[in-house]
Amino acid sequence: MSNFFHNTGNVVDEITRAFTQALRYGARTIRRLSWPALLGCALVLAFIVSILPLALTLFAIFLLVKLALGGCDGMRGRTVKEPLQ
Repeated sequence: MSNFFHNTGNVVDEITRAFTQALRYGARTIRRLSWPALLGCALVLAFIVSILPLALTLFAIFLLVKLALGGCDGMRGRTVKEPLQ
């Protein structure tokens, strides 16, 4: 059982090391950016964080409304033909 916890500790250490390495890489990249490029990155990130989820949420709401109205429609508009004799 102690081997399980030892391996789990190694996995957590690896995840922590990879996360800190990614943060350092990101910080070095941001440090090298010019001011206009940094502004462009900030605007794109703001778009992704705020506007895109709003658009996806509205799409899902309108899709659910369309499906609900389609389900309520039922047999309206359809005519049942009588079988031939």
